[in-house]
Amino acid sequence: MKWRTLMLAGAVALAIASGVAQADDQKPMAYHYGMPLNISKVIAMNETQTNECKVIDANIRFLNKAGKVEDVVYRKLSDACSFQN
Repeated sequence: MKWRTLMLAGAVALAIASGVAQADDQKPMAYHYGMPLNISKVIAMNETQTNECKVIDANIRFLNKAGKVEDVVYRKLSDACSFQN
């Protein structure tokens, strides 16, 4: 009986661990105009670095109001556009 209990507990632990690992590998969601984000706290903001004024991909990782971490990719003008006339 103990052997079956041990095997069952091991299988459950493995299933939980693989589910957590898959949750971290989610691809960022693409932003579309008007999409509600419900941001509670911003964790990180990243963007492609360039010296040219052009449209680039940017990423924001945040904690939503339900407590779930979300990644959203959006398009924006690069910071180099701020320094050109």
